[in-house]
Amino acid sequence: MSDRGPAPKPWIEAIHAYVPGAAKSVDGRELVKLSANENPLGCSLGALAALSAPRDPARYPDPDARDLREGIGALHGIDPARIVCGTGSGELLQCAVQAYAGQGDEVLFSRYSFSLYPLLAHKVGAVPVAAPDRNLGASADSLLGAVTDRTRVVLLDNPNNPVGSWLPRSEVERLHAGLRSDILLIVDQAYAEYLSDGVDDGGFELAARSANVLVTRTFSKAYGLAAERVGWATGAPAVIDMLNRLRGPFNVSSGGQAAALAALADQDFVSRSRQENRRERDRFAEAVEALGNHGLRAVPSEANFLLTVFEGELSAEAARDGLAGGGYAVRHLPGQGLGQALRITIGTREQMDDIAAILRRSAEALSGN
Repeated sequence: MSDRGPAPKPWIEAIHAYVPGAAKSVDGRELVKLSANENPLGCSLGALAALSAPRDPARYPDPDARDLREGIGALHGIDPARIVCGTGSGELLQCAVQAYAGQGDEVLFSRYSFSLYPLLAHKVGAVPVAAPDRNLGASADSLLGAVTDRTRVVLLDNPNNPVGSWLPRSEVERLHAGLRSDILLIVDQAYAEYLSDGVDDGGFELAARSANVLVTRTFSKAYGLAAERVGWATGAPAVIDMLNRLRGPFNVSSGGQAAALAALADQDFVSRSRQENRRERDRFAEAVEALGNHGLRAVPSEANFLLTVFEGELSAEAARDGLAGGGYAVRHLPGQGLGQALRITIGTREQMDDIAAILRRSAEALSGN
């Protein structure tokens, strides 16, 4: 009798687990976590009150998140029947890829995209395909040029993570128009609330009129509810039906549903988060650009982080370690081909000033200035 256990599927065995942003130094010290793009303002007071309200933990949550879907629909002008909620948007992204791609199929995304995307493909035995970038960001032409007969899903994070770039409505529409009707275009709008007022990529309109578009969003970023794991998606009824078949039963907790519904009602908090993020992001970008003579460069961002590139004597690794020594955790992404850069979440004014000062001291120490 063999003592070997069951053999996993080969494409599952080849997966490397998703690595979240660090919160501690290598020696175990707690750091200010600017590595996971969390909201430094926390969440709205209404959401906190909803989380603290008494509820019976012995009872299952609403399996269909009816009230939350109605609230989302009312805010965005979407039929609640065309909305599905999930354990963060990650669950819904996984369900969508699982529904439409399988062994031998291809899942396409831009070269520098959310690190979860290749894992989504591998989990179903599909082949992840990274299209060439354009100035680190996604390009409609590059994505369309990488489409093959085996392409089944195209993933577009817009704004992009980890670069912060963004494709405007005209380019998203052009990308969609160039895809076959049997390819699902997923527009991942995790950071959409950080775009300027009135600016959007037209994803909701595409999802409303097209049979092959899915838009996903999350309450983890601008709404500040990362701990509650609440996301949602909208698309054609047939696509939403597939996600409902695959998502977990009772997948969004009662507390998460209540907090997200309360968060929707406080759009002033979202607006303040957007405004403060833009102000501090612009200030920090100026501070980084002021170190251009030391080889530092800030990539323009539409999200709540800034990708800082190190092209001088100060390396990204040394900068990361220097920031950790100063008490900050940031994201170094060599596994995504960005070994020369750090993704730094925009924190409070004091935190960003401190980080800029640490970077300046580190760069000047190497140059002898």
